[in-house]
Amino acid sequence: MYTLVLGGLGFIGLNYINQNIKKNKIICVDNLSYSANIQELNSLNKNKNFYFIKSNISNKKILLDIFEKYKIKSIINFAAETHVDNSIVNPQIFLKRNIQDFVSFLINLTEISKNKKIKIKYLHISTDEVYGSLKINQNKFKESNKFYPNSPYSASKASAENFLRAWGQTYGLNYIIVNPSNNFGPYQDKEKFIPTIINSLLKKKQIPIYGDGSNIRDWLFVKDHCKIINQILLKGKNMESYNIGGNNEWTNLNLVKKICEIFNSINPDFDHLKLISFVKDRPGHDFRYGINNLKIKKLIGAKLLKSKFEENLKETINWYLNNKKIFFKNKMKKSVFG
Repeated sequence: MYTLVLGGLGFIGLNYINQNIKKNKIICVDNLSYSANIQELNSLNKNKNFYFIKSNISNKKILLDIFEKYKIKSIINFAAETHVDNSIVNPQIFLKRNIQDFVSFLINLTEISKNKKIKIKYLHISTDEVYGSLKINQNKFKESNKFYPNSPYSASKASAENFLRAWGQTYGLNYIIVNPSNNFGPYQDKEKFIPTIINSLLKKKQIPIYGDGSNIRDWLFVKDHCKIINQILLKGKNMESYNIGGNNEWTNLNLVKKICEIFNSINPDFDHLKLISFVKDRPGHDFRYGINNLKIKKLIGAKLLKSKFEENLKETINWYLNNKKIFFKNKMKKSVFG
């Protein structure tokens, strides 16, 4: 029995595969976009439990071939365009990848499941950004919150969830939805928040922060996220969604300062804090994300949700320092973040 992992060479998908490849047979489908960790393919292909297919998830022939050749026990879908800044500049690609390609995948999966008379457990990775923005003292996001997306990215993910729910109700497709907070850890593309800070600090370039840096994010270590995904696959209820938070709400400015302080401890001869700079805020910038973990705690217990943020942050920084020639070798994109 195989697990089909869509978008498996992306940030979270690759971390999931690395955690599970020793004990599980995995088929990885990835279109090898700019953020795919292609450099990991050689080592993964040496593992007898790993099989790779280059394809968009909308390719019906590829999906049909997979189901004809392999017994699939579950599908985990990490595939998506994810960077909010990119969605503002080029919303068309988010419409294509996150909605049109995804709906094509649902149509094909439904047809294959019906013809082969099989039931597949499908886990869909979404985002907390579908809920919109919180005020400073507002209650954290619950699964019952309405969708109020404020960027093309979050709108595309909210749309995908709506289509998925419709497919469950109309065609009986089994699904579970996960809405995680901001992930961080190894293999994340350099355009994202924490890798961009690290890259800027390594190059002693200014770190641009939107507005005054007061926007708040809840940070979830990717390795913890992947462990929780497995628990949800085992215990999660069909047609339910589960929020996953890291219980680590930080303002963007304070997180940048924290990483600068870690760099100062590594290289005390240079004050990395002086690299902090502020730029004009981006359109539709959500102020705060915060996750209510009550539902997931009841499902899997509180133990997996307890994590040491500073230790995980240092582990992440050390990983990028050890892999900087691979991840920061190309010219850094001009971007701000948060």
